[in-house]
Amino acid sequence: MTSLPEDPSSPVGDDARDTAVRRLQEAYADGHLSHEEMDEGLGQVLAARTYGELVPVLSSLPEERAGTASMITAAGGRIRRRGAWRVPRTLTIESAFGRVHLDLSQAVFDHPMTDIELRLGTGRARITVPRDAVVDIDDLRAGWKDTLYKAQRRPRPGGQRIRISGTMGFGRLKVRHARR
Repeated sequence: MTSLPEDPSSPVGDDARDTAVRRLQEAYADGHLSHEEMDEGLGQVLAARTYGELVPVLSSLPEERAGTASMITAAGGRIRRRGAWRVPRTLTIESAFGRVHLDLSQAVFDHPMTDIELRLGTGRARITVPRDAVVDIDDLRAGWKDTLYKAQRRPRPGGQRIRISGTMGFGRLKVRHARR
């Protein structure tokens, strides 16, 4: 939400509200807000009826950075990323059918938190995360097979946080930590 409508009394739409919530969450994940500030801001955003009520909340946040979201789509075939590639803050992977392999073990992260949203019809997905990464897969819905992930017993502090969400129709997600 880089620009607000000229009329601050116009009603807030769902897209604008979702964008404001995402910006608050990113500011919190990047360390710009305390937990209490984020909770207060979320309360104000969810209660806002007009764009004018969003202005005080959003004006205190840092500007949105370019390149914080990316989408990779394929109707079929393979989607593969590996090596030293730059991972955006939010990565959406969309495929009707085919395989997905993301190797994040040598990837470059500019943000302490990475959101990966999977929108897969059929086919399997495999994600290799850095050894010290903390992975959250609670928001992933799989229609056919369970997700395979074994969390590390003692993750090292300061590791990359990776949240995997979305939907998978027929297929399985396998997440593993890199060995080195």
